[in-house]
Order: sequence, then C-alpha cells, then structure tokens
Amino acid sequence: MASSNKPKFFDLSNMRGDIYGGLTAGIVALPLALAFGEASGVGPIAGLWGAIFVGFFASLFGGTGSQISGPTGPMVVVFAGVYATLQGDPALVFGVVVMAGVMQILLGVFKFGQYIRLVPYPVISGFMSGIGCIIISLQFARLFGHETQGDVIAALAAIPAAVLSPNVPALIIGAVTLGVIFFWPAKFGKWVPGALAALMIGTLLSLALPGAPVLGDIPTGLPQFVLPSFTLEQSILLVMVKSAIILALLGAIDSLLTSLVADNMTRTRHNSDRELIGQGIGNSLAGLFGAIPGAGATMRTVVNIRTGGATKISGMLHSGILVAIVLALGPLASQIPHAVLAGILIKVGYDIIDITYLKRSHKGPRWDLALMAIVLGLTVFVDLIVAVGVGVTLAALAFVKRLADLQLASIGQTEAAPTTPEEETILDEAKGQITVFDFGGPLSFGAAADLGHQVRESVPEHTSAIILDFERLAFIDVSAARAVDTIASDAKAAGKTVYICGMNKDVAEVLSGLGIDNCLPLHTRYDTRLEAVRAADAEIHMVATAAE
Repeated sequence: MASSNKPKFFDLSNMRGDIYGGLTAGIVALPLALAFGEASGVGPIAGLWGAIFVGFFASLFGGTGSQISGPTGPMVVVFAGVYATLQGDPALVFGVVVMAGVMQILLGVFKFGQYIRLVPYPVISGFMSGIGCIIISLQFARLFGHETQGDVIAALAAIPAAVLSPNVPALIIGAVTLGVIFFWPAKFGKWVPGALAALMIGTLLSLALPGAPVLGDIPTGLPQFVLPSFTLEQSILLVMVKSAIILALLGAIDSLLTSLVADNMTRTRHNSDRELIGQGIGNSLAGLFGAIPGAGATMRTVVNIRTGGATKISGMLHSGILVAIVLALGPLASQIPHAVLAGILIKVGYDIIDITYLKRSHKGPRWDLALMAIVLGLTVFVDLIVAVGVGVTLAALAFVKRLADLQLASIGQTEAAPTTPEEETILDEAKGQITVFDFGGPLSFGAAADLGHQVRESVPEHTSAIILDFERLAFIDVSAARAVDTIASDAKAAGKTVYICGMNKDVAEVLSGLGIDNCLPLHTRYDTRLEAVRAADAEIHMVATAAE
C-alpha cells in the first residue's frame, strides 16, 4: 500500500522541543497578557483568556506551525479605543471582536493573505512605531501612580500633572520594574524571562512599599459566554464595522509579519490563507467568551522557536499552561501594582518602535523616511486605518512615479543601437529624418501620462517618419492607448508619417476597440522593425524625387 505524502495534522516528531517551547512561551505570555488585559479596559483576566483562546485555536487551525498568538500591542491599542467608544457595553464590544474574526476567516477563504503582505515596509514601520508611541503615552502617567482616561492627546496632557504629583511608592515600583525589564541579564533570561522577573520583583517590592494602586480582585474560573449584539443604530453600527475592519486587517498584518519571522528562523514556509483562518477562528471564539483579540506575537514566537518549539502543539500547550495559571493562581494576581504592568507595557511599546530603521534611516531614501514619519503621525494623532490607507496610497504613487521615470528614460531614439547592419545604414543615410521609438515593455499609467510629451520633445524638426516599435509591448491599457493616440495625432498634424512594427493581436484589438487606430493606417504596419525602416526610407526618397 502506497504511503501518503500529505503532512500530518499533528506532528509528534518534535514533542520534547514543543513541550519545552510551549512551557516557556506560556511563562513569557503571562505578564504580557495581564498587562494587555489591564490596558484594554476590560481587565487582566480578559487578557489571559485572550491569550488562551487565540493562542490555542490559531495554533490548531493556523498555517504557521511555530507561531504563538495572543494579545499584542497593536491589537490592544485598537481594542481599547473600541471599548471606550462603545462605553464598555460587552455585547457591542465583543460583537466587534467576533465580527473581526469572521472577517479574518473570509480573508483567508478568499485568499487575500498574499495581498496583505504587500504593504510597503515604511508603512508597516510607521504604523507599528506609532502604536509603540501610543502605548508608551497611555502608560506613562500610570508609572507615576495616576490613571489616564481617553485618547493619546488626553494621555499626553495628563503627564505633566502626574510628574508633578507622583504617587511615590508607585513611582519607585515602576522605576524598578523598568530597570529590571530593560537590564535583565540575558543569561538569566534563559531561565526566567525579563518580563516575568519584573512582574515578580515589582509585586514583591509593593508589599514592602504599600500605597501603590493594585489590580484588586480578579475573577477566577471559566469565562462566561457573551452574546454579541449588533445594533441597527446607524452611527454605532458604523463604528462597529469600522473597528472590526481595523482589528481584522491589523491582526492579519501583525500575524503574517510574525509568520515571516518564524519562516526565517525555521527555514520553513507558512500558509498565509490558512493562518488568517486560524487567527479568525481564535478571535471569533475569544469574542464569544469576553476575551480581548490577538494576533501572532513576534517575541513569544521567537522564544518558542529558540527553546525548541516547532509545531502547532507548542502553541496549544502554551494556552494550556495559561489555563492552569488562571484557575490556580488568579487570586495572587490581585496584588500586582498598576505601575508594574505599566512598566512592562512601556518596554513593549519601546520594542514595537522601529529603532533599528530609525538609526539608519538617514542613509536610506529620504522619501521612505518621510513616508514612515507621515504614517507614524497619522497613527498617533488621527486613525490607524487612515494612516495605513494614506501610507499605501502614497507608496503606490511614489512607486509608479519612479517606474514611470525609468520607463520614459528607456523610451527614446534608437539610432545608436540598430538591430541590423542594414537598418544602421538606412538610419545613418536618413540623417535624422527617421526616428525610431522602442517601448521596451509594458507601460505603467504613470509613464503613459507623459509619453506623448516625451515623444513630441524628442523628435527633431526635420523628421518626416516616426517608427513605433511594439515588439516588446505585450499588452496595453487605456492610459497607454491614449498616449499612442496622442503621438499619432501630433505626427499627423505635423505632416509626419507614423509606422508601426511588431504589434500583436491583443494590442491591435485594444487600439481598434477604443477607436485609436484612425491615425494608424493599416498600410504603415509591419511585422519587423527593418521592414518599417525600409518603408519609411522608400517614402522619404519618393517624396524627395517628386520634389525635384
């Protein structure tokens, strides 16, 4: 009986590595999940259940074996805004999460994964760095023992008052937390992650320095089912749909970027569409049980891979570890100070900011740096979806402009590079009366816009024949067709004859269908450039003879 090459749903060949990787990733995820849950406004327990639901089901159904999923900085920033906008109504808030999960599933089903990864790096760098700045600004006052409500501007406005009147125990605890998490030795990090060490040390310190605000009672046990609600009130429904789109797209981008990191480390290749389906299932179920949404988490994925995790078993086990912690150690978490979680999140925000690129950006293209800065500013002060939309649009326009400049530079007179000795002889003897233009390849609409002007300026006054070589122009769009029409019309008005060579059937049908071939009579069309050059030369001699 022939064996099947189809990969197994569960690969048990790396059990030892997956167990150790999942255990380590679960420990690393604990303080982050608590911090993200608190920052979201729903509460730390919602962060833990978000890590559990998204982590388990994204691993089970996803397309990146070694990926660890759960709450991330970008997702929490958006979700916190949703929670505040919808005034904490669980049915509406978690209805948005369910809706976002369904959208991610649809993105995967309709194979949009490959397109989401096409977002340019400066745009990704800008909005990720902007999110890092948002996280830091929202947590800064908490580091001084103060609570902040509202958006980024309100959080920034609250910082001076917090600095001038700090809660001293909270400030000391927060400063120690930051010191531990930023300077925790790497050799110790192999056994106790820096974030977990900061959580434990900061919490123990708070017992000796009472007075800092703490989390307080945290509910334990299994989560309760939340029935989503979708109101018919237009203004609220619009907010819900817009927020769901942002969460879905952001989660997709975040997850697929982490998948690429995992691919580079494991020398494997993920399935983008399956990954989106897995993330969507995880987020949909998280929303049904009052848990915050998540995505692929880069740091936790890296930790998992470095400690041996390689298959979906590691991600599922990571969630199992968190379930055990929630059920057994929930009451202990009530003593965690807000300043400790603020310190952990400030480090998360710092890590999200693209420091590496910023240090080297002055050596790269100035436009890319400007684009990154524009997206960063829009992310922080306007809206994430606006930032990404504007960034992608500007990046696309800039790319088309560069491509158009290159194409226009390559389209020119070709007397210096004739295709045959006979053509070279004819062009030399014509002394500029014959001008040949080679399109060189497909034209972008950016190049087509200036093509007619380019040809008009390049043709000498005494030229009487223009040859357009379509040999390498495999297809043509409306913009390029209109440019050809401009060239032919200008030539006709100037008394010059246009010759066509190498035009394929598809291009000819487009020109004919748009009525652009009126100035391109059939008797001036030839299969090869040499034939067109011969015909142009014959016409020049005939006109010269008639003039004599």
